[in-house]
Amino acid sequence: MQVQWGSASDAGGRRKMNEDAAFARHPVFVVADGMGGHARGEMASRTVVSAFAQLADHAGPITPSDVTAAVRDGAEQIRRTMEEEARLGWTSGDVQDAVAGSTVAGVVLTEQDGEPYWLVLNVGDSRVYRFRRDRLEQISVDHSLVQEMVDSGQIEASEAATHPRRNVITRAVGTGLDVDVDYWMLHVTGDDRLLMCTDGLLGELSEDEISEVLRSRMHPTEAAEELVARAISGGSRDNITVIVVDVDNEDAVGTTAVNEPLAAATGDAGAQVNPPATITES
Repeated sequence: MQVQWGSASDAGGRRKMNEDAAFARHPVFVVADGMGGHARGEMASRTVVSAFAQLADHAGPITPSDVTAAVRDGAEQIRRTMEEEARLGWTSGDVQDAVAGSTVAGVVLTEQDGEPYWLVLNVGDSRVYRFRRDRLEQISVDHSLVQEMVDSGQIEASEAATHPRRNVITRAVGTGLDVDVDYWMLHVTGDDRLLMCTDGLLGELSEDEISEVLRSRMHPTEAAEELVARAISGGSRDNITVIVVDVDNEDAVGTTAVNEPLAAATGDAGAQVNPPATITES
């Protein structure tokens, strides 16, 4: 099985620092969006992806429990870093008032009953999409205030993208004692293209525009670069990070296009496991 991937990341037109991070190496592909203010956000996202980098060296099929352990490692390391900041006097006020955390969303190639599957994971409002049969389908579900409002019927789904509180998330890695990770299982097929992205892409491009790029750019690196370029030309009010993954039948290969380093730091870390939901192919 050949897995081809491409990734791209940019601080955006209005930000000096890129608080996004990503890790893309067979069989693990994740994006992360840090929060807590410049240096803290960068630290948090890179700590999370570093924990997933270690997961990529795991022997045997990766399970939801393995992913949860990686999230726990990342969360614990974020908390330790914040505690060390407070001890050294770098954090003003009570350490409880200083927050750093990160979203994480992505896919891990694994097995179920001997068949290849993508294990899709999500915490926060970064997203995983599947582009299949010329249709873009959002697989992950945002952990955000506006998603809760949509689910409860307070607002329409079409209102979420422009709602004034659209940036309020309800789950993040490292901001609490524990965090739930949501999982889905997708059977691997040769005609799927997977997209992972931080919310900086979604703030600039509609799903129709994203579909057009995924349809027209054959290599995943070209698709990732084009998505980021269009987001920048649209104004890019936030950092933007994208991974595109395709499946074929050869050896795993991949390329990365970045304007800032995608991953760094080390991770150690808090989460509970939700049973993975298997999405039936149609």
